[in-house]
Amino acid sequence: MKQISTKQTVLLVAFLVVMWGINWPLSKTALQYTPPILFAGIRTLLGGLALLIIALPRLKSLRFRENWYIYLISCLLNIVLFYGLQTVGLGYLPAGLFSAIVFLQPVLLGIMAWLWLGESMHGLKIVGLVLGVVGVAVISLGSLAGVSSPIGIVLALGTSFAWAIGTVYVKKAAQHIEPLWLVTVQLIVGGLFMTGIGTGVERWSAIHWTGAFIWLLLVIALLVIAAGWLVYFTLIGSGEATKVGSFTFLIPLISALVSAVFLHERVTISLILGLLLILASIYFVNRPRPASRSKSAPTA
Repeated sequence: MKQISTKQTVLLVAFLVVMWGINWPLSKTALQYTPPILFAGIRTLLGGLALLIIALPRLKSLRFRENWYIYLISCLLNIVLFYGLQTVGLGYLPAGLFSAIVFLQPVLLGIMAWLWLGESMHGLKIVGLVLGVVGVAVISLGSLAGVSSPIGIVLALGTSFAWAIGTVYVKKAAQHIEPLWLVTVQLIVGGLFMTGIGTGVERWSAIHWTGAFIWLLLVIALLVIAAGWLVYFTLIGSGEATKVGSFTFLIPLISALVSAVFLHERVTISLILGLLLILASIYFVNRPRPASRSKSAPTA
């Protein structure tokens, strides 16, 4: 994967954070019109088919026979488990709280990238990761008032682990795969799988094909899923996974704020405190390693 400029990185990170931040309240709203598993499958499949139109001119770079297992494992972790657990879990917890728990992912990603990818781990980065998890914990605990759903919390944690492992796997195993094809294949395969499961356990007649639902479906499929995953893997492939992951700490904040405005979920002091901790986390994770001082003093 080729390197991208600092300006491109900033723009892509901003797009990703906003799109994935609004995903949670949008998905929570869409679930009023549709069963969860069918919704997870349909939106993912639509995103994959949209990217297929763009990817087909680059068919030679697919190399499916060589890399089929990479596509399959990435699909299982990043699509089937991530979106499956996420969509079902949103039925048990408020969108802001659920996303806050899921975004323990940057901490898990930082640890896994250090252990399995050989990324650097120094004092400031450790401080940043700790502040990030504390910030997410503060937001989560503050939102737990009146909420009692162990199933929802377990599903959120499962979503987080699946995403972290999937990201590390893609970074480690898929450096020679075209990002566009990686996202396209995993979305189509994962979408077909979840749509099939949903067809078996849910009813298509339970979907209310209103204008509002169709609009939500298209925004989520095209911008959040198709464009979002393509941007995410582009960023992961061009830089340190831990640094990219640190910016995703902002996503639960955006989710909580948008949920407060449009879904009337509460904005609490814990949310504001969590924001400050998350911002500090991003600062420390992205600071360069401190230069080591020379052991010998300079001579006159």
